[in-house]
Amino acid sequence: METSTYQDVNQHVVERCKGGDNRAQYELYKLYSKAMFNVSMRITNDYAEAEDVLQEAFISAFKNLHAYKSEASFGSWLKKIVVNAAINAIRKRRSELVPMDEQVAAEVADDITEDNDTEWQVENIRRAIQKLPDGYRVVLSLYLLEGYDHAEIGEILGVSESTSKSQYSRARKKLLEIMSTPHFAA
Repeated sequence: METSTYQDVNQHVVERCKGGDNRAQYELYKLYSKAMFNVSMRITNDYAEAEDVLQEAFISAFKNLHAYKSEASFGSWLKKIVVNAAINAIRKRRSELVPMDEQVAAEVADDITEDNDTEWQVENIRRAIQKLPDGYRVVLSLYLLEGYDHAEIGEILGVSESTSKSQYSRARKKLLEIMSTPHFAA
């Protein structure tokens, strides 16, 4: 059976980087830095730390470019490096995630209600996510914003899939608590 590789539109720039072209490294940085900073910021919730993570991730990516095999886009490969670097930064900041029950998922599934004012809702959700504890924010961000499933999140964080699901459920519950406080929307 043939193994197909992903055809990345920026593959020529990646190949130039592999050949030692510093301008190509700068091109890749310009192409991906903003999106990767946003990924880092959603996970770390700290501007300076997100910048540090971004720098570490690009350095790591360029040092390990030989390991990139074109099986996925360069962007998705880089995103994994950024996510791992952000998780490591949080681990340095806080040594363990909050232990969770596994019973919360059913209680929370239907709690989030729709609001007609989408822009207001999005801004309030963003503000509420920033107020979440690190462990909750990381799982919620990886699942909702970055598109990882619970098995992948568990692997990234070194926890079980069920722990990831529980933390996600707790994060949603905490998010609702934050958003339902009378002074929050003000």
